[in-house]
Formats: sequence, structure tokens, C-alpha cells
Amino acid sequence: MGAHDEHDMGHTVAGWTGTAVAVAGTAVAGVALVAGSAAGLWLGGAVTALAAVATWVLHLAGWGKATGPRPVGRRHWRTRDTAARSGHPDCLGCRLAGRPARATAPAPAPSATPAPVPARD
Repeated sequence: MGAHDEHDMGHTVAGWTGTAVAVAGTAVAGVALVAGSAAGLWLGGAVTALAAVATWVLHLAGWGKATGPRPVGRRHWRTRDTAARSGHPDCLGCRLAGRPARATAPAPAPSATPAPVPARD
């Protein structure tokens, strides 16, 4: 068991890398704000934007995860997602990259007849 028991918190290489780059970018922007440097603010903003791009590219390369929980054996943060090449269902990042949406199992249709109500004693 991990630190999160049966929960899949989504810790991945893509997530950790994007977070680290974003923290560095906001730190640069913060220092630049205190120092009064417009160029430093732009640099911090660019590094922060780079975090989103880096996370997206790593997700597309299979170092992210699909929406929803992963199977228990694939929850380690350094486990590569082999299904990423064909695109994740309901994933905006995969759609933006031009990857087709995989077919997902259709939701069960609501029945026309109402369910019986259990009798109370």
C-alpha cells in the first residue's frame, strides 16, 4: 500500500515535472516583482507557461495518466502509460494533439419501467 491507500492521486512524471517548472517560474516572477524588474516578470511568466507545455508533451509521451483512477499495479508515479499513443477518452490534451477519441463503453440506458419499490413493514 502507498501513502494514499486505495486512492489514485495522479502522481506522474508529467505532473511532478510541470509542478516543479511552475514553482520555479512563479519564484522567478516573485523575485522579479520585489526587485522591480519587468524583464524578470516576463521571464517568470514564460517559465510558468513552459510548465504547461512540458506537462502536455510528457502526457502525450505516456508519462501522464488518463482521467480517473488507474489499476492498483500501475499507480507508481514512474509507471509509463502505454495507452497514451492512441489517446485517452475524454482527454482535452489528447484531442488538442489530434489524437482520436477511443470508443468508451456506452452508459446504460435508463429503463422505461420504474424500478419496484420495496414494501415496508
